[in-house]
Amino acid sequence: MEPRTLSNLIVVLIGITFYLGLSHFDLVREKLDMFLSVVAPFIVGFAVAYLLNTPAKFLERELFAHCRHRRTWSIISVYLLAVLLLVVLLNLILPQVWSSAVELVNKMPEYMKGLDVLVQELITRFDLEGEGINELLVSYQELMAGLTKKTITAVSEALPQILNFGVAVGNGVITGVTALIASIYMLSGKERLVPQLKKLIYAIFPTEKASWFLSVCSQANNVFVGFINGKLIDSAIIGVLCFVLNLILQIPYNILIAVVIGVTNVIPFFGPIIGAVPCVMILLIVDPWAALRFGVLVIALQQFDGNILGPKILGNSTGLSAIWVLVAIVVGGGLFGFAGMLLGVPTFAVLYALVREWTYHRLKGKGIDGEGNPLPRADIKR
Repeated sequence: MEPRTLSNLIVVLIGITFYLGLSHFDLVREKLDMFLSVVAPFIVGFAVAYLLNTPAKFLERELFAHCRHRRTWSIISVYLLAVLLLVVLLNLILPQVWSSAVELVNKMPEYMKGLDVLVQELITRFDLEGEGINELLVSYQELMAGLTKKTITAVSEALPQILNFGVAVGNGVITGVTALIASIYMLSGKERLVPQLKKLIYAIFPTEKASWFLSVCSQANNVFVGFINGKLIDSAIIGVLCFVLNLILQIPYNILIAVVIGVTNVIPFFGPIIGAVPCVMILLIVDPWAALRFGVLVIALQQFDGNILGPKILGNSTGLSAIWVLVAIVVGGGLFGFAGMLLGVPTFAVLYALVREWTYHRLKGKGIDGEGNPLPRADIKR
């Protein structure tokens, strides 16, 4: 069979497969969800191993360099440190977050009454038109009351399903243990696993294509490691800084708000907005002036993070302009939710670099530069 005929046949088969996939989208999605549920422990294990690989390499290189079993000691140490850090954070944060949430729900009627009194005082003092403001206040109160009622209803309806919850927890524990074991195996055997994958790639693809693919993987790894580690450090600093400033500015529920801001800050661009909106809505009920102080604080933190802290930690790890960062977050979030918003930027950065390289080679092959001008002959030959 001629190469052109074979390529045309492959294109036709791909088109047919794509059409069948779209026409049976629900079935495809169901099978894909089933497959992902089966391989989920290994995906989670890979994510854990990927996150812990950098500190494990640091410990192996700096702390256990002269030990006989330095890989084993570095893995044990990094998992112990991760568990210790997780336990400390949970012991420090969870009780405060839980007590703050319970207090907020219990005092919601009192806060709503205080907000109503404040609005009436403002209407009287500044001689404002009260009808429109009252309608807005009533709508806001109904919204918050509805959210509170729905939360309580959801909790009460969930109580009879404790058995199902127990089964889900059991499955989650099994998945977690499997993921943990898989991550340990991946970390300990990475120097055997990676060469095996390279051999497989070289065996399947032509040498030139395999080398190019491995170089792309190396580039993607550098982008992901730099972005994810930097973003985690950046968000932790912002969360701690937010907590300290909350204490100074006497903002209620300081730990709860700092946790929300720190967690949502891992999302580029939209993270501070996503975290600030519910916090401001809560503070408007509890203490409107605290909500104003917090709004100013969030804007200041956003400017500090975007212009000083973020560039210092992340540098130019992605190489994307602001518009492409926005596109990556919107598309990634729309397709894959929170994980897509977090990983969309480094993924798009790799794709952007590949498209840029492909464009450069295509233009060079045609003897023109990016502006459409002819290249010097020396550049074309190179």
